[in-house]
Amino acid sequence: MKLAKIHYGWVVVLVTFLTLLVSAGVRSMPGVLIVPFQNEFGWSRGSISSVISIGILLYGLVGPFSAILLLRFGIRKMVVISLTVLGASLALTPIMNTLWQFELLWGLVSGLATGMMANVLGVTVSGNWFQKRRGLVVGILTASAATGQLLFLPLLAKITVDAGWRYAMITIVAVIAVLMVIVAVWMRDHPYDLGLAPYGSTKVVKPEQIKENALLAPLVALRSSLTNRTFWLLAGTFFFCGLSTNGLIGTHFIPAGHDHGIPEVTTAGMLATMGVFDLLGTTLSGWLSDRMDSRKLLFWYYSLRGLSLLFLPYALDASNPMLMIFTVFYGLDWIATVPPTVKLAAKEFGNAKAGMIFGWVAVAHQLGASIAAYGAGAMRDMLGSYNVPFISAGAACLLAAMMSLCIAKKTHVNSLDGRAV
Repeated sequence: MKLAKIHYGWVVVLVTFLTLLVSAGVRSMPGVLIVPFQNEFGWSRGSISSVISIGILLYGLVGPFSAILLLRFGIRKMVVISLTVLGASLALTPIMNTLWQFELLWGLVSGLATGMMANVLGVTVSGNWFQKRRGLVVGILTASAATGQLLFLPLLAKITVDAGWRYAMITIVAVIAVLMVIVAVWMRDHPYDLGLAPYGSTKVVKPEQIKENALLAPLVALRSSLTNRTFWLLAGTFFFCGLSTNGLIGTHFIPAGHDHGIPEVTTAGMLATMGVFDLLGTTLSGWLSDRMDSRKLLFWYYSLRGLSLLFLPYALDASNPMLMIFTVFYGLDWIATVPPTVKLAAKEFGNAKAGMIFGWVAVAHQLGASIAAYGAGAMRDMLGSYNVPFISAGAACLLAAMMSLCIAKKTHVNSLDGRAV
């Protein structure tokens, strides 16, 4: 295929993929930092986890507002600003020495900055640039979170063990600086900027000017959805999704392995392996969401994840080959729930509101993740192990699987790819 025949939307997807990849790499760093911070500063896991919990929650809360900000002020401008703020917070982290400074830099600033580069960014890009293949694009961009772990976690864990966590922080700041240049040069807000039609269309359409108040519009969208049963089911299942993924495994898998004598670099490598398989699983999930009933997909995703978490306490041992089986099995299902959840939100509320509504559904996800991040750390301090959090999350996923089947099935044009479903 000649380069001239490649739609520029795929270039935007690549730049967005890199942006979400780095953002995910930053959000995954606390799992590497818990033990070093505990050893250097004497902070308890519960205290460190509380800061991580705040950052995760703010990461989610920014989502609905980032959707309207991205549309109103432009993707390129907002991403460059977010990267600048994120890079500044990370650059200041090596000189911190008190818990309140950690709360400010990682609980507040980093949480807000990475929230602008969450899944809502991928939903906005797919909505602007693609008429067809939106499910696949959402799957690819969602999978960037897994790829961020794949690239950064083993590297950052190795640097932390060999040279100290401050050098790991400097490394990620340098990566952000390079990414800022890439976004500034190659990112574009809308195909109309280049005189193009969205991928899958022949009509060049000028983007609608967004005049809504960036603070009020998401709140109005939320208010209109509160009486909708599908919204609550999507938010509820996504709450359990966050409870069982980045808040629990993403934050506590490395320290849990440390409790069982597994080196940090080894468990970071296992998380990276999860990332490899989630890259495959989530991309495949995007492809399947264009072709299958998303409710049934969610049922199987949550069921299989729940069973894997119930199994984890019995596999968590460096010498147990079943731990690698868990790593592969869980990895395939890590965030495969996102494409069908986006599709169901778009079908129910329409493509125009899909970004903001999914942003609020993602808030529920991050609320669950926030509770798991703090709760699992506090339970570890009280009980001496992570068994109860792992088993509780597994049971919650089985409940989410049943909730998925309670979502009403609708038959009309699918706003993700333009086909009747």
